[in-house]
Amino acid sequence: MSHPFTDLAIAQHARPAPIEEIGARLGIPKEALLPYGTGSAKLRWPFLKSLRDRPKGRLVLVTAITPTPAGEGKTTTAIGLADALRRLGQKSAVCLREPSIGPIFGRKGAATGAGWAQVVPREEINLEFTGDFGAVGLAHNLLSALLDNHFYQGNELHLDPSRLQWKRVVDINDRALRQIVVGLDGHRGPVRRDGFEIIAASEVMAILCLARNFTDLRTRLSEIRIGARVGDGSVTAGDLGAAGAMAAVLRHAFLPNLAQTLEQVPAFIHGGPFANIAHGCSSVVSVEAALSLADWVVTEAGFGSDLGGEKFVDIFCRQSGLRPAAAVIVATIRALKFHGGLPLDALDREDFGALESGMANLRRHVRILRDLLGLPVVIAWNRFASDTDAELRCVEQGARSIGVPSAECRHWAEGGAGAEELGRKLLEMAADPAPFRFLYDEETPLWEKIVTVAEKVYGAGEVRAKPSVRRALVQMEEEGFGHLPVCFAKTQYSFSADPRLRGAPEGHSLPVREVRLASGARYVLALCGEILTMPGLPSEPSSLRIDIDEDGRVVGVL
Repeated sequence: MSHPFTDLAIAQHARPAPIEEIGARLGIPKEALLPYGTGSAKLRWPFLKSLRDRPKGRLVLVTAITPTPAGEGKTTTAIGLADALRRLGQKSAVCLREPSIGPIFGRKGAATGAGWAQVVPREEINLEFTGDFGAVGLAHNLLSALLDNHFYQGNELHLDPSRLQWKRVVDINDRALRQIVVGLDGHRGPVRRDGFEIIAASEVMAILCLARNFTDLRTRLSEIRIGARVGDGSVTAGDLGAAGAMAAVLRHAFLPNLAQTLEQVPAFIHGGPFANIAHGCSSVVSVEAALSLADWVVTEAGFGSDLGGEKFVDIFCRQSGLRPAAAVIVATIRALKFHGGLPLDALDREDFGALESGMANLRRHVRILRDLLGLPVVIAWNRFASDTDAELRCVEQGARSIGVPSAECRHWAEGGAGAEELGRKLLEMAADPAPFRFLYDEETPLWEKIVTVAEKVYGAGEVRAKPSVRRALVQMEEEGFGHLPVCFAKTQYSFSADPRLRGAPEGHSLPVREVRLASGARYVLALCGEILTMPGLPSEPSSLRIDIDEDGRVVGVL
């Protein structure tokens, strides 16, 4: 599965269609597009409003087994599947999250697919795109500035500087900014501790992706809780009068972005909340638009079915009313061997013992989606060059033993043609309505929701939390937020809170160190273990291998 071109070179040698032509394939008139360059455009709001009463297509959720450092190719598979569905005569589209600059310049690299299953224009999408991340950061930091200005002007709302929960954001992995001190200019206002989070962790980003319209957007922004008053009560962005200006900053960022795959299938790329911190799905407005325009819409949820898939159902689907018809679990033979105990540098060799041990991880993900959430499941075996036919027969037999269809996928090397088997099995599986269900009821107390997810999804034997965490949950319930879903922030590399614990661990202890009320996004965030909302850079960041040539074209590993 090698190719002389890099992913970037393949994308740069592609011949994309004009964005107006891509829109026309879905019945989007030229005047409904707000072009950004020649390869992408936003959809204008009047056109989006006109779609509300149209019949909806069918939604497919692409998720994966527990991620490994070897990479599983979830985004690549989502793109390849959308391409394959079009080749099979279906009117298809793909909905993806926008890449965050932080991971691109850090460890993860580009987030636009790979090989012959990519979305383009690759460089623009990965590097700022239509400016949505910048707008989210500006809206967030505007609220931060208004907060500190409120202190400077006399603190009429009696904000307690020791109980603020609103930080600042930037879209670079910069661990030095996790903890800072502000107010050192010697003027009025408290000297206090503050910090930065990455933009993808901002509640503003989550709100952008969950709001249904501009009115809902502004309402949610006004509901953001920034801290507590001295004595009792809380202060919101609405109390500071910030919601209107924040919404104005986001007026263009709220509009979905249209791009295309290498095979000219329409691609909606919008919003970028992290799944290991936030809810990890693309925007409601982009998915709703795609479903009004296409017969089949492929979307992905971040990381595995535990972090991404469960949140997609219990947060995204609860708030949007959308329901997936089926789910695809992306798995690789290399990843199964890693979860079976092999070291990273030994994944290219045959080891059927490790492969069988690693199947426990796949079985857990099937159970989450099929047995807990009621979704028909198809497994996509993303084929790598080192995979042998004997290994493929082994994992296919393992899938049959748990009653799940699977398909070998070669979309990296062959584009949509390499995912046609997956597409056919998906169409067959999704022929009947899914017995879709949520993991828990809205009326379930918040602590019980956390325990339910921890035990049923993550296999925990106990959930540990300080009394302060339990008190905070009780206070949220007393204030009327007990109906909200819970959103776990934890490592993506394990079902446990320990990224070194591979496979499908059972009976472990899951520590919840902090809970936060995201009242505008309308969920309760449970931070587990050592997860951080501001990542750091590795010893050799990807940014060291990205450059431009004499004509300003991006070169390197992007």
